This record gives sequence, structure tokens and C-alpha cells, in this order.
Amino acid sequence: MGGADPLSEAALPLAREQARRIASAFLPPQRFGNRRDYYYSRGKLGSDPLYPGVLAALNDAPVVPLLDIGCGLGLLAHVLRQQGSTLAYHGVDIDAGKVARAEQASSRAALPQATFTCVDASAALPAHHGNVALLDVLQYLPAPAQTQLLLDAAARVAPGARLVIRTTLADHSGRDRTTRITDMLAHLVGWMGTRPRHYPDAESLRTPLEAAGLHLRVTPLYGNTPFNNWLIVGDRPLAA
Repeated sequence: MGGADPLSEAALPLAREQARRIASAFLPPQRFGNRRDYYYSRGKLGSDPLYPGVLAALNDAPVVPLLDIGCGLGLLAHVLRQQGSTLAYHGVDIDAGKVARAEQASSRAALPQATFTCVDASAALPAHHGNVALLDVLQYLPAPAQTQLLLDAAARVAPGARLVIRTTLADHSGRDRTTRITDMLAHLVGWMGTRPRHYPDAESLRTPLEAAGLHLRVTPLYGNTPFNNWLIVGDRPLAA
């Protein structure tokens, strides 16, 4: 399973045709139906280096199930299957509407071993033992809930497996300010049901994850975007 190098700031998004093929699963059945998810998916996949970064981070991870916390429309499941990944995928999200549409798109695309559940991750996560993804979620939780979610996610990482996080980091840079404004606008227009609550800094992520036994790599994942996005990869060593 290939992808861009997650250590590179210049990671590229998916190619236009790849993005279009995946987004086609979100087209409405009616000719004049709502195409919001289609255009969002196509634009997101074709502009955000997130998915190539995650693919690269999982490139040599063991072939064990993946829990995608805050999965939204389940785009990661589509990208994984398009790139030939056989990881069993379970996406969870608090937004029941997005989960229902993720299930519909997954069925249309006939994605194997992909399931979705409506879950409030800040309250409880499903049982899991494998790889874990936590993408663009943390800023929507208050600081104490962030720490607890990081610990809960880390507890579900199997020996040899990985936790992959994409988040903005609070560093008072221009990118930081741009990200905060964009997140608030996403909430105001109704795409994100929850407003941003707290932006973590690098230390507030590193401390609980290292205490949970993960070995971390923290690298920028800006691509060609103006946002302050970072990729955090936490490896759980194999038992001695």
C-alpha cells in the first residue's frame, strides 16, 4: 500500500481522478438530489494531504483491524480500499446523519469489511485491538476530554500496531490562526455540529501518549494548504 511520505511537509492530495471515483459513491440516486456530500468529498480528497499521509503512516503497520474515531463520511475507508488495503475498518462518529450517509456510500461502493457506528467517543469507545485513527477530532473536545480520549485510543492499539492522529497544534502561528477561523466557519455554516473547544499543543499530546507506552513521531502535514495540520504517529512496541 503506497502513499506520500508522512515526514514531508509537501505531501500531495489524491489525484483528481482518484478523488472523483471515490466521491461518486456519494452521488444522490436522483438526478436532482442533494450533491453536497459529493462535492465536499471530491474537494476534500483532491486538496487535503490527509489521506496520503495516513496511508503512508499505515504502510508497514500490521494487517489488523482499524478503528477510525470521528470517521465522518468514512472517506478513509474508501481511500484504503482504493489503495488495496485489506484492513478491516470500523468507523465511529457522533453525527448520526453522517454515519447513515457513510453506510449508504460504503454500500454503493461495495466496500468489504467496512462498518460504521454512531458513538460519542468522548463518552465511550467500542472494544478494539489493532490500529487506530483519530483525524481532526481533538479540537472539538475540552482539554480534559482530549486527554481521556487519547488514553482510550492508545489503550486500543495492539502490540506492533499504530495510532495515527491528524490535528492542528496550538503554536500561535499564522497557520494556527487560519485553522481556527476555518474551523469556526465550518461550524457556523452547519458542516460541523460542534464548535472548536480547545486546540492542543504538542506537549499535551506527547505526555499522555508516551505514558501509555507509545513511541511518537510528530511531523507537519501542511501540503499546499494554509492550515497548521500535523501528523502524530504512535507505535506500540512488540512485547519483549
